[in-house]
Amino acid sequence: MRIAVASEGGVVAQHFGRCPEFTIFEVRDGLVMGKKVIPNPGHQPGFLPVYLGEMGVSCIMAGGMGPRAQALFEQRGIKTVVGVEGPVEGVVSAFLRGELVPGESFCDHPHGGGECHAVG
Repeated sequence: MRIAVASEGGVVAQHFGRCPEFTIFEVRDGLVMGKKVIPNPGHQPGFLPVYLGEMGVSCIMAGGMGPRAQALFEQRGIKTVVGVEGPVEGVVSAFLRGELVPGESFCDHPHGGGECHAVG
């Protein structure tokens, strides 16, 4: 399993599409086997679900993500976990222990028509 966390300097970024980087965790048998930080390749509508999916990501975590982006990830079979904050390693550890409590999306930039237009 690969988990991607929208990150900024080791903490969960508020919005996945505009984060400066993604921290990718390789997980086997409930244990983190490795981690790498990759730069966000850019914010283009519909690109990040395909890009991260092709990297083998099966779960994405972020502080915030719009409903359209969440639907695009879901279509690719990628679980989204939003409304989380804190150090990326702590968030992933809590998730793997079944103790992570996600909340409402922190997506706070202007929306039009009820959609978050910052679709990755």
